[in-house]
Amino acid sequence: MKAVIVVCGLLMLGGCATGGGGLGMGASCTKLSNDQELSLSLADNMAKEGKLHASLANLQSLPERSAQVQLRKARIYRQLGRNEAEPLYNGLLGSCLAAEGEHGLGQLAAGRGDNALAATHLERAAQMAPTNDKIRNDLGVVYLNQRRINEARFEFLTALELKQEDTLAAENLVTLLIYQDQWKQASELVSRTGLTSEQVSNAQSRAQALKAQAKAASNQVAVVK
Repeated sequence: MKAVIVVCGLLMLGGCATGGGGLGMGASCTKLSNDQELSLSLADNMAKEGKLHASLANLQSLPERSAQVQLRKARIYRQLGRNEAEPLYNGLLGSCLAAEGEHGLGQLAAGRGDNALAATHLERAAQMAPTNDKIRNDLGVVYLNQRRINEARFEFLTALELKQEDTLAAENLVTLLIYQDQWKQASELVSRTGLTSEQVSNAQSRAQALKAQAKAASNQVAVVK
């Protein structure tokens, strides 16, 4: 699964590619019936195939206050760029999927370029679900956007070790290394993780964009002084 570039900005945010009644209502963790679980699985498969509207249609036949249903609706609405995502994620806070709620709110904030708010949500999510590789990766993305390099490296390494077969964190770590002009380490990581030439090219482009942003910010500070 690929996420967005800073919608999710300059780096790859996992899960971020980001109804109806009951928005913002507290989510229930009551177990779904077997038939409902099958419908949920069908909706998941449709979403993976990119059939977001069809997936949402299937979810709308399920209990709207179910935490599992709310989470999936929120993800689809976020991917579609719809405002319904935020209240649904908020509705997960305090439930059994609170970490996912904080994660989604962090992704939305990052997509708006509000890295400070994104970091707050993602740090909470990481405290609740410390072994979730997607949360750790996204937190690393936000830290790198904030030029918190050592913290970003730590999160990317954690995500990579938690799920070595997922190249998302590896690609982001390569971006960080290129941003620091650590080409040898970047090359070694590319070889070790099997990143494609396209992924490496994307990492280089994002690193250059980060450098340009840093330079622009530095020049702006110099002008102010």
